[in-house]
Amino acid sequence: MNKSQILSMLKSVTDPEIPSVSIIDLGIITSVECTDEIIVTMTPTFVGCPAIDVMKSDIEKTLSILDQKVTVLVNFDEPWNSNRISEKGKVALKKFGLAPPPEYTTVLDLDILYNVACPYCNSKDTNLRNPFGPTLCRSIHYCNECMQAFEQFKPV
Repeated sequence: MNKSQILSMLKSVTDPEIPSVSIIDLGIITSVECTDEIIVTMTPTFVGCPAIDVMKSDIEKTLSILDQKVTVLVNFDEPWNSNRISEKGKVALKKFGLAPPPEYTTVLDLDILYNVACPYCNSKDTNLRNPFGPTLCRSIHYCNECMQAFEQFKPV
């Protein structure tokens, strides 16, 4: 089994809180090593992410069909950032009803939280209602056009 085959298998593992997007498309998998054993390193979106154990278990279960020992490591040496989300992941977030975070190239400015397109109607006439959503990785917004409340996957 090689690295690309492992990564392909892990595309079936989804974020337990956002089941429309894979952990690969969220950019959570940071390393795969294939030697005598398979070592998968992941960096969750936030240190206190409540889904860490579930994701680890799902990775182990998915790779259990292989005839090798599987170890899943959680590493925060290089913090996850929202630029790691693939285009496919951003589409999946939007289909789930979450505004995907914009890509940024400079220092992240808080204004990026205030200029969010609605995932339902694409209007930019939205307001930030609360920077703290149901999880650390989400904020709550309101669309003045379609009058829907929605969450944004925070840019970090």
